[in-house]
Amino acid sequence: MTDYLKNLNPVQLEAVTHEGPSLLILAGAGSGKTRVITTKIAWLIDQKKLNPRSILAVTFTNKAAAEMRGRVEAMVPGAGQVMIRTFHSFGAWLMRMNAHLTADLNQNFSIYDDDDALSLLQTVFPDKTKKKLKPYSTWISRAKDYCLAPGDDLTSITTVPDFAEVYDRYEKKLRSIGNLDFGGLIARPVELLKTNEDLRRRVRQRFRIIMVDEYQDSNAAQFELLKQLVGEGNSVCVVGDDDQSIYKFRGAEVKNILSFPDYFPGTNVIRLEQNYRSTEPILEIASQVVANNSNRLGKKLWTERKEGEKARVVYLENQIEEANFCAGLLQDGNLKGTAILYRTNAQSMSFETCFSRLDIPYRIVGALRFLEREEIKDLLALLSLLLNPSDSVAFARIINKPARGLGKATVNRIIAEAGSRGTDLLEAARGIKLSAKAAAGFEDFLRLFSFMDDNIDLMPLSEFCAELVRKSRLIDHYSGKDETTASAKEDNLNELVSAASGYGDGRQALALFLEELELDRETLSRRETDSGFQADENAVTLITMHNTKGLEFDRVIITGMEEGVFPSGREESADELEEERRIFYVSITRARNELYLTSCRNRRIWGRTQFFGPSMFLSELPEEWVETADAGEFGGSALTGYGADVSAGRNSKYRPGTPVYHEDYGSGVVAKSGTAGDQLYVIIQFESGRSGRFLPAYDAHLEIFENDDWI
Repeated sequence: MTDYLKNLNPVQLEAVTHEGPSLLILAGAGSGKTRVITTKIAWLIDQKKLNPRSILAVTFTNKAAAEMRGRVEAMVPGAGQVMIRTFHSFGAWLMRMNAHLTADLNQNFSIYDDDDALSLLQTVFPDKTKKKLKPYSTWISRAKDYCLAPGDDLTSITTVPDFAEVYDRYEKKLRSIGNLDFGGLIARPVELLKTNEDLRRRVRQRFRIIMVDEYQDSNAAQFELLKQLVGEGNSVCVVGDDDQSIYKFRGAEVKNILSFPDYFPGTNVIRLEQNYRSTEPILEIASQVVANNSNRLGKKLWTERKEGEKARVVYLENQIEEANFCAGLLQDGNLKGTAILYRTNAQSMSFETCFSRLDIPYRIVGALRFLEREEIKDLLALLSLLLNPSDSVAFARIINKPARGLGKATVNRIIAEAGSRGTDLLEAARGIKLSAKAAAGFEDFLRLFSFMDDNIDLMPLSEFCAELVRKSRLIDHYSGKDETTASAKEDNLNELVSAASGYGDGRQALALFLEELELDRETLSRRETDSGFQADENAVTLITMHNTKGLEFDRVIITGMEEGVFPSGREESADELEEERRIFYVSITRARNELYLTSCRNRRIWGRTQFFGPSMFLSELPEEWVETADAGEFGGSALTGYGADVSAGRNSKYRPGTPVYHEDYGSGVVAKSGTAGDQLYVIIQFESGRSGRFLPAYDAHLEIFENDDWI
């Protein structure tokens, strides 16, 4: 037996050496699924003598793809030729290689994120605010998750009468520009493969073995793509866990994994049930909780780690006591090994406030995203416009930074002119009459663009970007707005410049750089918080239950275990409740050694104190594996120093709990308000997870939701 097979348990070895047209590996949490899928690839190359180029392995994050690639290359020579990509990266590769087969795609296309897609939609409907268009943008994204075109029946997405027309006009605009949005990275390849028999045949001949990791997270469009890739003579192997399907809000369909044996008759199902992460009490709790779901294929986790303490359920008065209890537990010094989980981002505020006052270092996973920063999106807009001068989203974002006298109305005229004449935006701007100030500003921008066009092929990409930062005068622009933040923005731009090193030079290098940034948005993500601690320091982790997927910690504290908080009580069907239970299962199985669950009698939500009963999920915990007590009995007694939030701004209209909307950051809720000098400030927790401090008197983009706006 080769070395890479010796460390497998018998069931893992069966999965690795299985031969046949279709295989479903049902891999429980912590069961070593990455080892199995990478070893299977190595075995196919080394033992079955398959050409590495004939293997396609697809997963859901670039981090996972890189880990798989590294493991396989360490096992067998030549494995670097295996194509290991995310679904979206594969879609981008397929469309870029075959852009010539469609008339409405620029080979150097840019990829629009959600914000860019919303901005594009606003160029189609300039009289509508982003707030009003946001639901349509969300519905368009969801429609693409289901491979639904504007002419299809869209009632499963929404019954709003004008949605089909809005979707149609958006899609025509997107195709006229020649770019793709995120959903299009899957939907467009499906469309192309369905309509082009020759391409479909060539792709199936190239990739004889298709492997999909984290299959429970696939959506309807990704399943359609898989069906186009797998034909007669191909073999398909999917790895996943139906009990960890928790991304319905992103379009993930648990039925994809449940029905896999039905769509691919003769499928062998192999269950990986031995867990290498958690103690027996934790696994017993997880298994017995998720067994209450009916839509599952069924498995029972077990471990050789028979030791371990029972889980602790702690009942508290409110979220202040909850935060103090967690702070008490952290007095043992095990900060880095501890994660505090909550259902929604808004719940983090009490922990942030408490830990800041007690000087407890913490980090918030996923709270700040590097690529969402203003300065980063500005520089990326310049680079995107260089690749595609018809990119109206990039044009509208950057043309007036720094100010060039080209107001919103003028920019909209240019975009409309480009659309009517079928020219790029710069050519369209030359063809309309501008005011003297706007004309001078446009000439200034043309000089910058000419520098970009002349030099992109003459210097390494990182040097080009560094010179572009200087010539664009963006730093001067930020300094003019706020000198205190300009230095940080310059540091962020320098970090982006550094990230461009190693890509070579030229437009193809630039296209690859932009693509990899968009498809691997965590690459440059900061794990900073206002506490000033970095991810690699000894800091407790604050994280939503969804974001814990794939992570593990010595000690896990699951907070907010109240009926109406988790589950939220908004579930409209048994399927939605089962997904909430799966989220609970995922949260439990993140713990290696210790598990705590907290439940509060009352909690302040949306500015009001509400009373709750314990979560129904607590009643599903097996009594023999759980201890229940008040806070002090577990060494997490309440600490002093953190009381009710009192601020000078309490009597303003921006009271804590007030729902708000910001044009740049989306929906959120006021977490705190106060005064600095004579100015009212508010701290807002956004649905995206980020938080920010704003001066309402100077921020025209911030507004309070009216009663009929807030859902």
